Amino acid sequence: MNKTELAIICFFHNMTGLGNRTMWKIKDEFGSFQNCFEADRSTLQRSSLSSPLIEHIITSRGNTDPLAALEEIYGNDVMVSCVEEDNYPLLLRTIFDPPYIFYYRGELEILNEFCLAVVGSRMATNYGKVQARRFGDELSRQGIVVVSGMARGIDTEAHRGALEAGGRTAAVLGSGLDIIYPPENAKLYNEIKKTGIVLSEFPLHTHPEPGNFPVRNRIISGLCHGVIVVEAQKKSGALITADCALEQGRDVFAIPGPISSKNSVGTNYLIKQGACLVGGIEDILDEYGMNEKDPSQGELIFGLDEDELSVLSNLDYEAVHFDVLMKKTASRFNIALLNTLLLKMELKGIIKAMPGNYYVKL
Repeated sequence: MNKTELAIICFFHNMTGLGNRTMWKIKDEFGSFQNCFEADRSTLQRSSLSSPLIEHIITSRGNTDPLAALEEIYGNDVMVSCVEEDNYPLLLRTIFDPPYIFYYRGELEILNEFCLAVVGSRMATNYGKVQARRFGDELSRQGIVVVSGMARGIDTEAHRGALEAGGRTAAVLGSGLDIIYPPENAKLYNEIKKTGIVLSEFPLHTHPEPGNFPVRNRIISGLCHGVIVVEAQKKSGALITADCALEQGRDVFAIPGPISSKNSVGTNYLIKQGACLVGGIEDILDEYGMNEKDPSQGELIFGLDEDELSVLSNLDYEAVHFDVLMKKTASRFNIALLNTLLLKMELKGIIKAMPGNYYVKL
């Protein structure tokens, strides 16, 4: 993508009242954001954009230099990832409503590694804090990227556990990257961005309004293969994240708690509804066919199921085109399933996608 188009995307994204779905609408109707930015009034009025938004666009573009605004973003040590670019996280791209762009500080590449979310109550009990830090630590020692929201309570402990284990963690914020919330997590924020990543769908200077967090939660689950809920009350953000995970086809795990604790009502409910009960990290590793490793010995070994073995048997160390692979496996898979398997195997580091829709065995 050229710099001008990216700058204009950021211009639209920073407009008050213009949401993610409108971003997708502009792309669909105009072909590019630059076309919309440069369109005259009559062209804009023939589109499906509302009259107030059209007036807002006309007024705003006369007072803004998109390239200068993009340089200001970069000047704040902030980078941008757009869904149109190759570096956009693979799993996040597959959800129903992926953010058209997001802002980040840190290592974007880790979001294409094997990620699991650890979420839970802000008003965590001591039991919940201990479990969150424990799972953050143990998941990291298995080479898994721990994703959470850097909120008080469970999120904070999960991030800390991952960092203490020397692992990498991703924090998805409900504010702009220049507004750290809660403020007492400023040190944690800086530690995360050094070895992991801090990201947000919200433009710089966006305050942490209550409505931002349910929107943010779909990104937490969307980046991950599964979500581990440590503690949750009957109505909580953690349960919203679990709902997002289910809608996205992700796995949901729940840590049981005392029946007398209001913070365990949500997790115990999830277990009754079919979430995987988690008593230890081995329950999670078993679910993904992972062999637990000694943290001091090499890389995590991923188990392969029958479908993955079938795909692997038709690949080689020389590139094989998707169409060839589809013909060889047509009796077993349709296009959608084969695409899903290839993505899953690439994330495991078993195969690699090459330009031109080719794949090679690693």
